[in-house]
Amino acid sequence: MITTVAQNTAEQALFRRSLWRKVYLFARRKPLGAIGGVIIPVFALVALFAPVLAPHDPYLVNSANLLAPPGPENWLGTDEFGRDILSRLIYGARTSVYVSFMAVGIGTTTGALLGLISGFAGGRLDFAIQRVMDMLMSFPTLILALAMVAVLGSSLENVILALAIVMLPGAARVIRSTTLSIRERPYIMAARNLGLTNVRILLVHVLPNCIAPFIILATAGLGSAILSEASLSFLGLGTPPPEPSWGAMLSGKTQRYMIQAPWLAIAPGMAITIVVFGFNFLGDALRDVLDPHQSGR
Repeated sequence: MITTVAQNTAEQALFRRSLWRKVYLFARRKPLGAIGGVIIPVFALVALFAPVLAPHDPYLVNSANLLAPPGPENWLGTDEFGRDILSRLIYGARTSVYVSFMAVGIGTTTGALLGLISGFAGGRLDFAIQRVMDMLMSFPTLILALAMVAVLGSSLENVILALAIVMLPGAARVIRSTTLSIRERPYIMAARNLGLTNVRILLVHVLPNCIAPFIILATAGLGSAILSEASLSFLGLGTPPPEPSWGAMLSGKTQRYMIQAPWLAIAPGMAITIVVFGFNFLGDALRDVLDPHQSGR
């Protein structure tokens, strides 16, 4: 019994050392990816603990403190309604996390499943699915999202649905391409000759080989979703007021007071830039590490 416990402890210590070594090697090889890997957890923690971190109520209107510059009471100043910008920035991270993860979870996952089925089945089903994807991809991304939100109405759920549909064709195309490549591999032919069903081949032999490109797509998609949600909110079709949103903080009367109170635009603009760069840095690094075609670079 003691020997078994000692072996388990030694194995856990070895695993921890191996894990930290992999993290260290990743940080050395891809420093920008490591920076992105730090930004994203910090961003997620800020969103998670927003009620604890926010110094003021983000919805509280203070008519006696309109457009106050950054100071000890309001570190990033106040907006045209006297609301604390730092508090709204922190709560706005919650909106960005919710929208981005839901949009990627629905859009990228659905697109990946369609691409998997399309590439593996081939024939008329593949043709039908790809023509729908072509139709969706024929519209510019932001224009399609704007049209959908304008038709469905401005709400958080409609923004998520619009962004999910926008992400769907890109994920379907990438995973379909990967599936077509895997489908012709010798071990797939061997599995067919052994009499394995198509469902078993798809789930056991094809799907695991699509996980790496899916992770890359999801990571890059999170940054795109945050930027798209901010763009929709900036245009007045995103998160409805008074909900804090980084894009909404840059729209409306902010544009009128931007010269008089530049901190209105600097804080949300920097937040969007840093977080989107973090996701893009990590996505590029993961692509280089997980994609075998990039390993020789």
